[in-house]
Amino acid sequence: MRHISSAILIAGLWACGSEPRATAPLNALVQLSPTLHYDVVYLTTLGGTRTRPTGINNRGWVAGFANRPGNATRVAALWRAGSLDTLGTLGGPNSGVLWPGLNDVGMIAGIAETAKLDTLHEEWSCTAFLPSVTGHICVGFVWQDGVMKPLPTLGGNQGFATSVNSAGQVVGWAETPVLDPTCNAPQKLQFRAVMWDTKQGTMHELRPLAGDSTSAATGINNRGQVVGISGDCDIAVGQLSARHSVLWENDIVINIGDLGGDAWHTPMDIDDAGDVVGFSNPRGVVGIDFNPHAFLWTKATGIQDLRTLPGDANSQGLGVNSSHQVVGVSSGAANRAFLWENGVMQDLNGLVGAGFPDLLIVAQHINEDGVIVGRAVLHGTNIQVPFVATPVSRQ
Repeated sequence: MRHISSAILIAGLWACGSEPRATAPLNALVQLSPTLHYDVVYLTTLGGTRTRPTGINNRGWVAGFANRPGNATRVAALWRAGSLDTLGTLGGPNSGVLWPGLNDVGMIAGIAETAKLDTLHEEWSCTAFLPSVTGHICVGFVWQDGVMKPLPTLGGNQGFATSVNSAGQVVGWAETPVLDPTCNAPQKLQFRAVMWDTKQGTMHELRPLAGDSTSAATGINNRGQVVGISGDCDIAVGQLSARHSVLWENDIVINIGDLGGDAWHTPMDIDDAGDVVGFSNPRGVVGIDFNPHAFLWTKATGIQDLRTLPGDANSQGLGVNSSHQVVGVSSGAANRAFLWENGVMQDLNGLVGAGFPDLLIVAQHINEDGVIVGRAVLHGTNIQVPFVATPVSRQ
């Protein structure tokens, strides 16, 4: 463990690049001294140049992924008490946890490639989050107590899991056997949002809005409310697949609105009160261009544009807790992690004390204690490292 004095001391698909330092100090937990508001800790890596923490539960467990040395493959990862555990794969080369896919009882949801090759040669949703297009079929998984289990599809080849609640309900999306004319090559098969009940051993399709072809679920809370997208098949990664932001409750799909653009209307997280955060292209952004603003939706107020940090062009809301603290990334000349609360978006870098040299670029998720996970860039480099930021005082 290395201590650094506080005195010296991401986006379109969440600023995908990530390059942690592959040196000895980052292969052990690195603790920074307490600062005015947040104590920042850098997490262990495997020595590859991409590591991302994507979720933190209320026990302080962190899930995400880590590249192996050489960066040819990456693996789903779990950090507990300063140690990094790899979760394995389903026979293929890669796996990962890409949304805040863990609950408080130790269940984790994510994606993993299998040993089987895809005869349809689709790129599928998984490839946006993996080191390369390998040609392997990718499906959602649920992991608990050291065992990774694949989640079934809706009759097609591939799937994707994003989130799990305390009841063991996992959500995501999966292909059907239907050749969908709204798909753009190389995508061929229709996909639909799914809820897998891991305790009952069942799965349930969550249908899109009337007139839409496809749907995908990105989050679920402990009340069983599910959020996601509805739209065209497109390329199975955002764009016009996210023509609408939606919420499913009691098997009814509700359009929760958007900020006025044509595409990329994407909820990312939902708290137990039913409040939703995400990102949405605002009015004036035409077609599939990606220039979103973070949003917060509540049943009482509808959708609210959280805008950006001063001088920035776009932003994404990535996590929310029941105290209405929203975290994400604001992007302009650089990416900056933000914390939004009480109607104000703050640069997280301003809450870690004067003299902190590194740049917190993405705040990915936040738990009920206000602990934040994300990524930072080390001063004077382009090296990115995973962090946990714990509030130590509030003003």
